Amino acid sequence: MEVKVYNNEVGRALKHLSRKMVKEGVMKEIKKRKFYEKPSVKKKRKQKEAIKKRIKAEKMDFND
Repeated sequence: MEVKVYNNEVGRALKHLSRKMVKEGVMKEIKKRKFYEKPSVKKKRKQKEAIKKRIKAEKMDFND
């Protein structure tokens, strides 16, 4: 990941970098790895995410 700084606008570059990181899911991954997650908890979280993803896909299909 790379962000270029033009005209010494470091603040603007930092905002751009943070947006890029959120978009790519880096921040979510960092928060997830901050603490150890038991395998059983990890499995339940993944199942919940899959259900949310499925429901969202169904809503998208319904709206078309």
